[in-house]
Amino acid sequence: MTNTQYSVTGMTCGHCVASVREEVTKLAGVESVEVDLQSGLLSIASSRELSDDDVIAAVDEAGYEAAPL
Repeated sequence: MTNTQYSVTGMTCGHCVASVREEVTKLAGVESVEVDLQSGLLSIASSRELSDDDVIAAVDEAGYEAAPL
């Protein structure tokens, strides 16, 4: 199991959190996704290594910006 974290900017509500979670969950190998609105922290547990580019693209698809921590 691999755990990775990203900072996400632009989220303002629960709908934002749900959108990010939905897009990141679509990535192959993702086991669980936690998004904290207050801190802007995205935590991903996956069965394989995820590329930063794939995660950033998924968050971008949801309408927000992400950066690896």
